[in-house]
Amino acid sequence: MTMPRLSRLFPPPPWRQTLRCCGGRGFRSKAALDALAKASAESLVLYNYPSFAGAFGSLFARLYHSHLCRPLLILPFSSVHPFRVVVIDHHKSALLKVDPGEDCPRNLHLHLDTNKSSAVAAYDYFTQQLNTENSAEQQEKMCLINGEDAARILMLIKYIEDANLRKWELPDIRAFNIGIRPMFAKLNCVTNPYIFDQLLKLNPADLIAKGSSIIKSRQDAAKKLLGKPFKIRLGKGFYGNCLGIRADGNSNLADEIGKELSIRSAAAGLRPIGAVVYMQRGILKMCLRSTDSKADTSEIAKAYGGGGNSFSSSFTIKMDEYNKWVS
Repeated sequence: MTMPRLSRLFPPPPWRQTLRCCGGRGFRSKAALDALAKASAESLVLYNYPSFAGAFGSLFARLYHSHLCRPLLILPFSSVHPFRVVVIDHHKSALLKVDPGEDCPRNLHLHLDTNKSSAVAAYDYFTQQLNTENSAEQQEKMCLINGEDAARILMLIKYIEDANLRKWELPDIRAFNIGIRPMFAKLNCVTNPYIFDQLLKLNPADLIAKGSSIIKSRQDAAKKLLGKPFKIRLGKGFYGNCLGIRADGNSNLADEIGKELSIRSAAAGLRPIGAVVYMQRGILKMCLRSTDSKADTSEIAKAYGGGGNSFSSSFTIKMDEYNKWVS
């Protein structure tokens, strides 16, 4: 998330001309560029879209400016130069692009922390800024969010952080991640001007309940499709044997089917891996799932030009090769 402070460097006419010369190539829509060109706000927030970390980071910037009664313009992802910019990011790729031995331009302030989600980092940053701005007038610390809502929002962004950093440690994090997915389509504040009010109303408990319901319904649907699984000789037996099934037309349930097969495969004395095979646009694809940390599915997938992680991976396979695995 970036927060350029426009008016300190550019009066309205010049910076608007600069933006039009750039052609808006980094913007996701012409509407975003038009909104920026018409803006008279002192500060501009550009957030990665669609990203909950970016959206919540922008929400905290909005609350900060609201507390101080300062005008603010928020737009989906872009890159601008040479405005004064505050960058808050948690991606390792962003850190790799920064040369620690090189001096940053005066108009660039970096807050890069791969151990903290951008949403959490933005909350901390704007809370600190708010209290710094009011330190001379206020005896007590100020909060971006009302006390009754603060705990819920903090828990919400902690769940988002757990997924962003791929820790997957919080209770029911998978259900939370599934429950919040429908919100992705609403994260553009240009096409959905109510997004920040909607974010403030989100409840982790509700999202977990919704995600759990979706998981159960998908698991029930997967079990109905299992039928009679067959034995697959992974790599013609080089990687051992497991249970597999053809799931043509039901590739959307590959994860649930594969995990159930993994459990059944282990119970049958085979490797704790489930293989889900289906035809996709004329290409045969094999998805491998494991529920056992000792069974690394990625070593098989990578050997056949695919990828993934130890618990979930996939690759394409030629029909004649596949026939050798199941013969």
